[in-house]
Amino acid sequence: MNLDMIAQAAGLFAVTNIDDILLLSLFFAQGAGHRGSARRITLGQYAGFAAILAVAVAAAFGATFLPETAIPYLGLLPLALGLKSAWQAWKHRGDRDENGAQETTGDSGPRTLEVAAVTFANGGDNIGVYVPVFATAGLGGMSVYAVVFLVLVAVWCLAGRFFATRPVIAEALSRWGHVLLPLVLITLGLLILIEGGAFGW
Repeated sequence: MNLDMIAQAAGLFAVTNIDDILLLSLFFAQGAGHRGSARRITLGQYAGFAAILAVAVAAAFGATFLPETAIPYLGLLPLALGLKSAWQAWKHRGDRDENGAQETTGDSGPRTLEVAAVTFANGGDNIGVYVPVFATAGLGGMSVYAVVFLVLVAVWCLAGRFFATRPVIAEALSRWGHVLLPLVLITLGLLILIEGGAFGW
């Protein structure tokens, strides 16, 4: 493997996915105390990113599974999930303890498909960056990029979980995560829609 290409792939992943660490931290905080939530979040992140990778590779080979005009409308996914999360937070507003933290039991928490949908929607603009890089890298180069990206997804999940479990951050996310997650998802959805020109602006 070419070390320069590995470094380029790592840099490209970091630049295009830095915002995912915040989302992952919020998901891990939301899943704290829920059995199996870390596994579901990690699976969802992998599923969403694998879908981004698949679309980018297909587009690099000339296929058009996802028309460019459809990308802005991916913002509807985090917007809908943010509204759902806000509704759930409102519905369970009386279930919080005296410190404002959600009382958690069972195997609830973020669902795999929800995490995958947010990851894919948030990575819609990544596809536009990856396609020309993949197209010029060739099959061997694409394989290097794919392997590095998939390894770094695990690193991103570990980083998100790390931040979500730091005492000060964990306390803040436990107290305010039920407000932050829907707010971040709704904002993300609106930004994707507006910046992509979904409303013709």
